[in-house]
Order: sequence, then C-alpha cells, then structure tokens
Amino acid sequence: MKSAISSTTTLLSSKNLSLKLHLNHSPFSRLPSSLFRSKSNTHFPSLLLRNNSTHNQKSQIHTPIMASSFMPEQARAPPALPLPVPPVAKFKIGLCQLSVTADKERNIAHARKAIEEAAAKGAKLVLLPEIWNSPYSNDSFPVYAEDIDAGGEASPSTAMLSEAARLLKITIVGGSIPERSGDRLYNTCCVFDSDGKLKAKHRKIHLFDIDIPGKITFIESKTLTAGETPTIVDTEVGRIGIGICYDIRFQELAIIYAARGAHLICYPGAFNMTTGPLHWELLQRARAADNQLYVATCSPARDVAAGYVAWGHSTLVGPFGEVLATTEHEEDIIIAEIDYSLLEVRRTNLPLTKQRRGDLYQLVDVQRLKSDS
Repeated sequence: MKSAISSTTTLLSSKNLSLKLHLNHSPFSRLPSSLFRSKSNTHFPSLLLRNNSTHNQKSQIHTPIMASSFMPEQARAPPALPLPVPPVAKFKIGLCQLSVTADKERNIAHARKAIEEAAAKGAKLVLLPEIWNSPYSNDSFPVYAEDIDAGGEASPSTAMLSEAARLLKITIVGGSIPERSGDRLYNTCCVFDSDGKLKAKHRKIHLFDIDIPGKITFIESKTLTAGETPTIVDTEVGRIGIGICYDIRFQELAIIYAARGAHLICYPGAFNMTTGPLHWELLQRARAADNQLYVATCSPARDVAAGYVAWGHSTLVGPFGEVLATTEHEEDIIIAEIDYSLLEVRRTNLPLTKQRRGDLYQLVDVQRLKSDS
C-alpha cells in the first residue's frame, strides 16, 4: 500500500475567511495488511452486522468508533461557540418585498409605509430588500449613494430606518443601499435596534460579477468595492448574521456565522430571472439545513420594465430546510413566526456538531482567530 496522504488544501482564503481541509490519511492506511490477502468475509468482522450462515447464531453488532475520537470540536477553528440563549423564544418577522423606482424620495417614503404596516401586524423584526432606495445598476449606484457614517441629511435612507425602528420599537435589518465612504462605494446593510441605534453595518463581501452569455452580464466591481468583514450582531430578537445577495452562494460565510452562534441569517437579495428560478430557494434551504438555523431573504418586487429584473420570492426558511413562508414576485409583506425552540429540536434530531470530522477537515474563522490571539 502507498503511504498515507498528508496534505493541506486551501479552498478559500481572504482577509477574514479561510477554509482548509486537512487530509491526513488514505482510506486504507489504518487497515491491516492481512485484509488484502484474502477475499474471505472472515477478514471483515467489524463490517459484519448480521451473520445468518449458522441457524440461531446471534447477530454480531459492530460497536462504532466514539465520535469524540473524530475530534468534532476541531472542525472549527477557533472551536464553535455554543448557541446562546435567545432573548425571545418566539417572534414575528416581516419581509417587505418592495417596488423600487427612480424616485429616491418616493422609495424612502414607500419603505417606511411598509415597515409601519409590518409592525402593525406584529413584526418585531423587519427585513428590507437589497438596493431598495435606488435602481439596481452601476450607473445608479454613484448617484444614489449615501454617506452612512455622516448620517442625517447625508443619509436620508438610514435616517428614516433609525427613526422608524425607534418609534415602532422594532429591530430593522435595512436591506441594502449604495454607500459612499471616501472615494469608494459599497453595497451596505444597516441594522437598527428598537432605540434607533445603528447596531451593525455589513458591506457586501462577495461582489456580483457574472457573465452568462445570452442571459445576463453584471459586473458590480465596476463601481462597488467588496467589504472585508463578516457581520454578526446581537439584537433584541436573537443573534443575526448578515449577508447580501451573492454572499448567499458562499457557504463558508454561513458556516462561520453558525460557528459564532447565529440563530438567524438575513440575506437581502435581488436574484435575477436567470439564476432566481434555479438557485434562489435552493441556496436558502441549503444554508438553513447545513447550519441548522433560520434563513430569511427579502427581494425587491419584479419590474419587467427595469434594466435589472428581480426574481422576487422573498422567503423564510426553518432549520430543517423547510420553507415556512414565501411569496411570488409582486409587492407583498410576509409576516411569519420564528420559533427558536426548533433550533435545539433539529440539532438533537441531527447532531451534526458532534459528528464532524475534525481529524479530516477544518474551517478557520480568520477574523475571530486573530481577535483571540
């Protein structure tokens, strides 16, 4: 037999994210050489669950290797944080699928009205779409961009979100807007608490640069700069990870949020008419099922006359990958319940955290690793 494999393959590496698979053995390196000298089943006692060759012979049950020997805690570096006790057990979320026009003032007023309607229906968390205050185009981003850090008149969109959150006593994950910071533009999501304070700001990490000939070509990097920091925030409705649209395609980000103890990941997004039907729901369910948490998405409503046509279909997915609430492509406000007790139920049903193979692979949270050192 060949000697055991010993290598490290880096699948993703950036300033804050790194996924490494450590492959430390071949599939056969731990098996005795006698195994390969005969085809007799007598050389495979550990694989034999039942032997019926002799009448009334007792079944031979293989005792599995204890999961702890697989070092599941080492599959995440640093080790995954325990799921925190959420501040609320249940609450309602509102997903506001909004029509977007070229009139910025109208878009802001329209978004506020939708937030108020969602809150009136009992929503304690409201999620808005990606780029809800501006047409989705590279030409529009510089024109509609706001200086979020300056606030006030320099950022009327976030000023409205802050005021609405404070007056309605709700948490708002404010979709995203074009942000101007110095000479750079970002696609940015702001999170406000019930006091109207800015709790977190997520700049889209993975830019939407795609080219599907005959279907769609869009290069966000022509105008936008990629963010450099994963964003997870403790709110009055739980620990929330934030991603924006194309971020959902990168499971490494969602895995890091789960390892940091997220109850929910919110993805404002604007998938298109090519990738939307194929991937939008698929990716949401995958991120939720893989990480055993809730995933909420919010899209703009579809406008077939726009330069960029959104797929719509804002959705809430549960920790078993089940679609709990969704809509079509028109304007709509979805109100649905999130029940955090299901997180523990599903993680007990499928104890994935105890079954990972830390002896074979490891995901490294570079940002957290640096902060711990």
